[in-house]
Amino acid sequence: MVAMSKIATGNGHGENSPYFDGWKAYETNPFHPTERPEGVIQMGLAENQLCFNLIKNWLIKHPEASLCTPQGVNKFKETALFQDYHGMPEFRQAVAKFMGKVRGDRVKFDPDRIVMSGGATGAHEMVAFCLADPGEAFLVPTPYYPGFDRDLKWRTGVELVPVNCESCNNFKITRNALEAAYVKVQEANLRVKGLLITNPSNPLGTVLDRDTLKSMVRFINDKNIHLIGDEIYASTVFMEPEFVSISEIIEEEDVECNRDLIHIVYSLSKDMGFPGFRVGIVYSYNDSVVSCARKMSSFGLVSSQTQHLIASMLSDDEFVNNFITESKELLFNRHKYFTWSLSQVGIGCLKGNAGLFIWMDLRKLLKEETFAAEMELWRVITNEVKLNVSPGSSFHCQEPGWFRVCFANMDDYTMKVALLRIRTFMLKNNEAMVPLKLCRPSSLKLSLSRSLSRRM
Repeated sequence: MVAMSKIATGNGHGENSPYFDGWKAYETNPFHPTERPEGVIQMGLAENQLCFNLIKNWLIKHPEASLCTPQGVNKFKETALFQDYHGMPEFRQAVAKFMGKVRGDRVKFDPDRIVMSGGATGAHEMVAFCLADPGEAFLVPTPYYPGFDRDLKWRTGVELVPVNCESCNNFKITRNALEAAYVKVQEANLRVKGLLITNPSNPLGTVLDRDTLKSMVRFINDKNIHLIGDEIYASTVFMEPEFVSISEIIEEEDVECNRDLIHIVYSLSKDMGFPGFRVGIVYSYNDSVVSCARKMSSFGLVSSQTQHLIASMLSDDEFVNNFITESKELLFNRHKYFTWSLSQVGIGCLKGNAGLFIWMDLRKLLKEETFAAEMELWRVITNEVKLNVSPGSSFHCQEPGWFRVCFANMDDYTMKVALLRIRTFMLKNNEAMVPLKLCRPSSLKLSLSRSLSRRM
């Protein structure tokens, strides 16, 4: 057999993680309400399916936005031909405007700093290639998205060093934790090149407060290392406190920062529910990074047809304003109903206000406080309860018993089946607290009914 490369034969992709194993369990036996009612329900996919009717209605009203309709076919040749790697001007302008809109118009983004990439996956790898050499390290607060181990490490050769955060203070990122991780890297004779944060957090479903963001900016400025802000869930914040972007922090008078160290990763996969469109964005305040990223973007461009559609949609101010408002309400209603339902069977969750998932606390179900016990519980949930949820250890959480469960990637019927399975499982384990039918708040019923009526 002809020898292959180390990348091809290694385990750098990270598919041996239980995070991906849960996906495989779903793919081999996916739930279907009639054809496979005993199948695995996908609750490990952070996907926003709650707003598709809003998108569908806009597309029906604007057939010219698609090149595959009689109304849009006149643009086909122009769009099908070669486009500049920088992206269509109207696309970059629309995305820059949308980025500002989802941040409450408190900050403006320069279209000339918008660099395209094939989703946030490609954007993160692009930034890693620009900022670090193989063997150099990024600090990443825990728990963090398992895909980072693939996106930033696999092909670039960089290292990720966890910054340990604890449940006793709701996993807040502290300066002490950052300093401890920084010292650990130095003791390992590695060079720290940056700090990667996710705000809003995946998997916690929380936002970073202004003081914490300022502390991190001061930290990276003191150490002269880069700050990468993953803000792909910026528009999924559905209740207070509001989302604060790193782009706002660096404009405040009491914050001193070398802006060449600040970079934002964004996409439309979560905020708009378009993961299949592969629209990823790198926005850097560093001219050299923008220049280098544009050269690299030729390996992962967004298709011209997608750019055309996105530019048309995001240039419609009335649609964008309505979409942002409706999306927040739909996420709020689903999150409220889901967390309330879990509470009725004795399951607690970290208090969250953003994202497409819940950080679920199942520590009291562990036979012992070990990651081996967490994996045993996870296998039961996956193989017997038939739910694909993700164990906290796959997110590098330092405390066993936490699980991420996604709530926005399914219709209402599937959600009810999933909650029924959870209820049955908890009753079997003698953990149920109050029967659902005895104390269902009318406000929740109204919220869910209102949400359902809008999607019918």
